[in-house]
Amino acid sequence: MKTPDTSFDMTGKTVVITGASSGIGRAAARRMAAQGATVVPVGRSPERTAAIAEEIGTTPVVADFGDFAQVRLAAEVILERCPRIDVLANNAGALFSTRRTTPDGHELTFQANHLAPFLLTHLLLPRLRETARSSPVRVVTTASFGNVFGKVRLDDLEWEKRRYGGGWIAYSTTKLMNILFTRELARRTAGTGISAYAFHPVSGTSAPRPPGQVTETRFADDDRLVRLLPDSVVRRIKLTGDDGAEPLIWLAGAPDVGAPSGGYFHGFRHPGRVHRQADDRDLATRFWELSAELVAAHTGARP
Repeated sequence: MKTPDTSFDMTGKTVVITGASSGIGRAAARRMAAQGATVVPVGRSPERTAAIAEEIGTTPVVADFGDFAQVRLAAEVILERCPRIDVLANNAGALFSTRRTTPDGHELTFQANHLAPFLLTHLLLPRLRETARSSPVRVVTTASFGNVFGKVRLDDLEWEKRRYGGGWIAYSTTKLMNILFTRELARRTAGTGISAYAFHPVSGTSAPRPPGQVTETRFADDDRLVRLLPDSVVRRIKLTGDDGAEPLIWLAGAPDVGAPSGGYFHGFRHPGRVHRQADDRDLATRFWELSAELVAAHTGARP
């Protein structure tokens, strides 16, 4: 399909982007700020998040999604700074080659890629609802085509009963969780003016970019298998942040994306390919409720 124009005016919009310290998030923050948006960059690295914040003329919000306390603090800072939020881009995510446990007691991939953005969205939802009373609001979540290789087991969300392997299936499972989250969020916010979308970050164009204008992603930097692959293969896995940011920018700001709330895009194409579990509405509801219980157990905040 023809790649849509993503150079629209975003003046007056406030955009919160997680994972903004590198890759897709950094590229999207830079582009949307240039198009007039007030961008709030959220990232794990103090140095890199401060760098993109300085570049676009704003103040960084630093939060490690492996720590619920930092997510809650980030939400407090965002709510204090932002009287309105037009777009919440849940873009932060990572792949870990070995199973690790967070200080909150959860498997790291599960918490960083699902539970933390789930909690952040809940904490910001009242502000999103307020904003939606006057203008449309979007919640855009970075998922992946890898969702088709995942499998959500409600009896083993923490990867205690299954072989963790190199982390790829755990990562893919969290991308499937992102789509289930998006669809359930869409159902729960129907009629409020809030739309939710998930996407796989590929632009659909291979147009070269000038030197100095390419932002490499840091996806899977921790993975030993990726470090052993030929450079040409790694480049196909680790697309440039600039290309991957295009669908995010489009879903954040386009007046009409041509799909109902809850849709999953492969780049700009809808519908993207999903695991059969993504269409299980009962699973989405049960998974949401279980996620709410897990978050509440540590934070006292139940979505």
